[in-house]
Amino acid sequence: MQSSESAVDISIVLPVYNEAASLPALVPEVTAVLGQLGRSYEIVAVDDGSSDDSIKVLKRLQQDEPCLRIVEFRRNFGQTAAFDAGFDYARGDVIVTMDADGQNDPADVPRLLEVMEEGDYDLVNGWRRNRKEPFLTRRLPSMVANWLIANASDIHLHDRGCSLKVMRRDLVKQMNLYGELHRFIPEIASLIGVRVAEVPVNDRPRRAGESKYRALARMPRVLLDLVTVSFLLSYSKRPMQLFGSFGLLSGGIGGCIGLYLVGSKILRGILYGEEAFRDFRIGTSPWTMLSVLLIVLGVQFLMMGLLGEILTRTYHEAQDKPIYVVRHVWEGEQSSVTPSGDERA
Repeated sequence: MQSSESAVDISIVLPVYNEAASLPALVPEVTAVLGQLGRSYEIVAVDDGSSDDSIKVLKRLQQDEPCLRIVEFRRNFGQTAAFDAGFDYARGDVIVTMDADGQNDPADVPRLLEVMEEGDYDLVNGWRRNRKEPFLTRRLPSMVANWLIANASDIHLHDRGCSLKVMRRDLVKQMNLYGELHRFIPEIASLIGVRVAEVPVNDRPRRAGESKYRALARMPRVLLDLVTVSFLLSYSKRPMQLFGSFGLLSGGIGGCIGLYLVGSKILRGILYGEEAFRDFRIGTSPWTMLSVLLIVLGVQFLMMGLLGEILTRTYHEAQDKPIYVVRHVWEGEQSSVTPSGDERA
């Protein structure tokens, strides 16, 4: 699915979903910033099954911005699939991701590139230090999620929700995204082994439309994805340590309960006689059955979930199965913009 044309220096990956009102201002702004860097570049806009005029707007913009490449999905596959498609079609030595709603400031891209080159980092993540969003419904859930993820992994970042990231090509081409793992790109990258930096960036209000992200509604998904990522980071190559731990814990609890009930029955017989011993029925105790049922169900469901994640990962990686279907790819008159000799000087 990757283009056979020559590579460029920088690829901007832009997932698009119903952003027809934001694109006319954003795309020229991105090209203006990239044009000052003195490097060849391209913009890969991935339309994730938009129901508005996003595709029409992108085609109009392509007439004036020949560096713009458009990848159109047949339907909405989600932001993770859009990022993954952008990574597949990107040809840049450096891949830059950002949102299409205009909240990420393209003017921050040169600073992120500078930090990457100066520190020889593999990934530089944006940090929206002064977010202009409601505290209770957006910022607080994000803070809780970032704290949980930081404590469950070795990647300590303040803002994983920021889509503005700069990554090296060799890193991007080794990552496999599926589900909703675009939130955990730094953690997925850490499976390969990366050096990560974080740079404060500008957070702008949306120019038009309304956000498609609902932090409170997505919190359960984030927590479930966190379990998945934690498992992949810690136990994907040694699952018995995880499964065995739960087995020992559940077996220990069940054994303690059984010993307690048996001991109580024997003690009752010693203290109150044979009749009391016979009357104390362990097998029919509702507490015994409830305890065993909860332990067994809890272990089974957890194991099924984790094993399912392993099977999903194997399915996508072993078969190289794509998680999206592309309708068309529109190339501009020239697929990249290469600065002139004067501009390079």
